[in-house]
Amino acid sequence: MALEITDATFEEVVLKSDKPVVVDFWAAWCGPCRMVGPIIDEVSNEYEGKAVVGKVDVDANQEFAAKYGVRNIPTVLVFKNGEIVSRQVGVSPKQAYTDAIDAAM
Repeated sequence: MALEITDATFEEVVLKSDKPVVVDFWAAWCGPCRMVGPIIDEVSNEYEGKAVVGKVDVDANQEFAAKYGVRNIPTVLVFKNGEIVSRQVGVSPKQAYTDAIDAAM
């Protein structure tokens, strides 16, 4: 399962990680987010120990969604060394997320 990331934990979990970090910005009411959620959970299991995979509920945690210009959800960002290296907006196939992680490794 993907890690729940909040505004309070974002800096520690995402920006200070020594591994690539995948962050799914989502909301419970968002239909496409419900399609991406299981894909992100699969990716989380496959990359356990190699990458950090988490989710930010934008309704409860708006600070970093605003900071990174997340205007549409789902938006999946991949960070490396605290910097965005990939951005997927909307529903993408699993391969798009795994390719982005592999490129950040």
